[in-house]
Amino acid sequence: MAWWGTFIGGTLGFVFGGPLGALVGAVLGGNLDRGIKIGDQADMGTQERVQAAFFTTTFSVMGHIAKADGHVSALEISAAKNIMAQMQLSEPQRKAAIKFFDQGKSSDFPLEEVLHQFKKECHRRRSLIQMFVEIQISTAMADGKADASEKHILYTIGEILGFSRSQIDHLFNIVNGAQASATDNLTLTQAYKILGVSKGSNEAEVKKAYRRLMSQHHPDKLVAKGLPDEMIALATEKTQEIRKAYDTVKKSL
Repeated sequence: MAWWGTFIGGTLGFVFGGPLGALVGAVLGGNLDRGIKIGDQADMGTQERVQAAFFTTTFSVMGHIAKADGHVSALEISAAKNIMAQMQLSEPQRKAAIKFFDQGKSSDFPLEEVLHQFKKECHRRRSLIQMFVEIQISTAMADGKADASEKHILYTIGEILGFSRSQIDHLFNIVNGAQASATDNLTLTQAYKILGVSKGSNEAEVKKAYRRLMSQHHPDKLVAKGLPDEMIALATEKTQEIRKAYDTVKKSL
């Protein structure tokens, strides 16, 4: 939680300019009055700065997606709260997350500008960015499906962040499989989709896909790249779901 203390305490010296800076200013304006400096290019890529960018972008974009179909459902609010609960946020962090979520619901939320800055802040940490996208898909799928407006936004997010449509579809498969796994309803077909391999794949191909996904979702690696410590439970859950898919497929080989 070190990043949070320095973030709100005015000692980090890097708070963003641009659209992320505007979001932070709207949510933590009282603290910014203490004289936090605007960071420059030299500050970018530091772990604490990336963690702050990830937290800010995650909850604001989550709010934007939830409002995509014109209203925020109780299930979408519940999904956001569940993520906050998994993160075991402190009360100030939870309040900030809710405020960022509300900022994202605004009709003038600058989605593309926020995402471009987020990508820049992450300094090509692709697995970290992928985790961000999976969180957004999970929120959109909170009610069991993503409608056309939500899918359009998610594909736009993918394009801006460097993911093809087929790659986003694979992330949808991971999330769908995770939801099935949570209720012990994971099918063999879903397990193959989570791993991103076909039913005709041999054992070596399945194992290679499994190891790649486990590496991408490894909690310690993600935290080292800038995933906020509070989100380690989300990454751990992903690895458990991937392992369950692998075990399901392996039994059928």
